[in-house]
Amino acid sequence: MPLMPSTWSKRGARALCVGAAVLLASWCAGPVPGARAADSEADRGAAWSVAPSAGGGARSARQDGRPCFYAEGAPGAVLHDTLSVTNPGAAPRTVTLRGAGPGGTGKWLAFAKREVTVPPRTRAEVPFTVTVPPGTAPGDRLGEVVARGGGRDARVAVRLRVSGPALAALTVERVRVDAGARRISYDLVNRGTTVLAPKVVVRAEGMFGELLDRRARQVPRELAPGRRVSLSEPWDGVPALDSVDVRLTVTAAGGVAERASASAWIVPWPAVVGSALGGAAVLAGGFFWVRRRRRAEVCGDG
Repeated sequence: MPLMPSTWSKRGARALCVGAAVLLASWCAGPVPGARAADSEADRGAAWSVAPSAGGGARSARQDGRPCFYAEGAPGAVLHDTLSVTNPGAAPRTVTLRGAGPGGTGKWLAFAKREVTVPPRTRAEVPFTVTVPPGTAPGDRLGEVVARGGGRDARVAVRLRVSGPALAALTVERVRVDAGARRISYDLVNRGTTVLAPKVVVRAEGMFGELLDRRARQVPRELAPGRRVSLSEPWDGVPALDSVDVRLTVTAAGGVAERASASAWIVPWPAVVGSALGGAAVLAGGFFWVRRRRRAEVCGDG
């Protein structure tokens, strides 16, 4: 019996240690300080989105199959559509809206609200109009709905067609060879009334034959009517010394097929200038040597 108090104290100590360990484990397994705030912050930054409205109901705009807005009307027409702003997060989301596009098409868009606050787990429908200015030339135009919220932008394309005869036309201008940068530069200008997605073929010939034969490649951007874009084609195999003729052929839907060319002398000017300076130095040295020699002969004769 004298050992009993000692044995009990050991068991009590073990129990106390086990309890402390369990309590410590529960603390480690539970949320650390700031976790709730971090989750709340992540939730506030949830992936909100914008898309063309599906016309109400449970179907999303993506399911409705409208990847962009499409509007068509005559000059002076006012066209109507609706934008869906979806907020899947647990906190309200405020989004600002504006129009954008080349040639000022963004100004054609007017929203019922420029700033929209969407409740948690809700989709808001925002009506807007597209007003085609009177006197606008017929053809296709490109625009965008731009939404900004939570430090990021989301965009939805707007394709506009102004009623009237469609004309596909394009010019290739300012073709030039930049041997130092190893590229061929050129401008494309959409002279018609439709949006074009051009393809370009590049060929180059030198004094001794073909230097470059590049098959048709898609230009990296679409061209709205009236738009000019400066582009370039890399040319890693540009010769060091040659006379080259460059030809570009640009095609697009609607029967567009335009050609342009440029010629250039490719000369390694630093080497040429260095050689010329070296030759001039040799000639100058020879000239002064001859003059000194003649003076010496004249003085000797005297």
